[in-house]
Amino acid sequence: MNQMSGDRFWKTAQRGLLSCLRGLIQAVLAPAVGIPLFVLSVVSVVLIPVGVGLLLAPLVLKGVRLFADLQRVWAAEWSGVPVAGPYRALPEGGPVRRLFAMLADPATWRDLLWTLVNAPVGLVLNLLPAAMVVYGLEGVVLASWLGHFGWYGWGPFWPLSDWGLVGAVGCVVLGAPLALAGLRWGPHILKGHALFVQSLLAPTRGALQERVRRLTETRAQTVDASAAELRRIERDLHDGAQARLVALSMNIGLAEELMKQNPEAAQELLAEARAASGQALTELRDLVRGIHPPVLAERGLDGAVRALALSLPLPVDVRIEVPGRAEAPVESAAYFAVAEMLANVVKHSGAQRAWVQIEHDGDRLLMIVGDDGTGGADPGRGSGMRGIERRLAAFDGTMAVTSPPGGPTVVTMELPCALSSPRTSPS
Repeated sequence: MNQMSGDRFWKTAQRGLLSCLRGLIQAVLAPAVGIPLFVLSVVSVVLIPVGVGLLLAPLVLKGVRLFADLQRVWAAEWSGVPVAGPYRALPEGGPVRRLFAMLADPATWRDLLWTLVNAPVGLVLNLLPAAMVVYGLEGVVLASWLGHFGWYGWGPFWPLSDWGLVGAVGCVVLGAPLALAGLRWGPHILKGHALFVQSLLAPTRGALQERVRRLTETRAQTVDASAAELRRIERDLHDGAQARLVALSMNIGLAEELMKQNPEAAQELLAEARAASGQALTELRDLVRGIHPPVLAERGLDGAVRALALSLPLPVDVRIEVPGRAEAPVESAAYFAVAEMLANVVKHSGAQRAWVQIEHDGDRLLMIVGDDGTGGADPGRGSGMRGIERRLAAFDGTMAVTSPPGGPTVVTMELPCALSSPRTSPS
């Protein structure tokens, strides 16, 4: 029993000391980073009309978001308080357009409010566990070993000068519980700060309602797209492979009847049946590739996209930097999105060259497909682009098209995803 109590005490002490260290880190950063970021943000926004802010504000606001994201990570990892990112997706385009999109996002202004309010709140809450432990231990050490408590003015409630033995006993009696309380309640105090962070940096109720509405809309679109895909597969099977298999069966039946009476005619029918079986097999393979290409399962997104690029009638420059494998549904959505964009390039753009760039930046898959064609691509007029947009939306993905008349056309697609298994290198 004593051994178990001792182990529990040391675990509590370790957690408390770790909380003190983490609290000191946050206590230092709250005013040292938050206040300069707040001041620079206000100054850069004020200077937007004179042009200086157009260059300064995007950098500073990006720094604010990085600081807020760091605090979200700490709240989740150190205190078990999840804080989701509330930011709207930034549009494609120039830096000015992206800047005004950031300024129109309510989450940007809540971040700025947090940097200001967190300076005093974060300083006090995060410094409190370490202050309790250090202050308590100071009284115990000075009273027990040094006897110079009066020189330090130690006392939780009053300054001690020269109280002799009574003062030393008081230091121990008050200091030891204070230090133990700091160790015991340090993680809870840090969690209180994490809850404060969550109240300002998490999505608001309105943002959550908007997300629910969007998810409901994308779910309905996904259901419609899945139903349309099933109808397409059924139609392809009925009009293609099934019809050829029926004809194949009829030819084989006629060949059986003619085998004795007219062997030459039977051989011709069997030859036709062999050709029909080959065509049916080819159509089935094409149908399977349209559902989930085998090369995608075997070689991943990298190998599948490179194989697709080699099959096109125009040169396609491919640059892929994806150090792992995403989940199968995400890979499939990404592959078919790129395939549809390249098909549009071949059919409609009149381009001489095309390019594909795919990379992963830690939490999202970025896909860019471009060409040097005539431009003028409009997702509103193309059912293929609209279908890809719906397919990506089912995964919270986005698509942006830049295609001025005369070209070039650049389609940027993003898919939130995490990578798991290592990438299978193309052979």
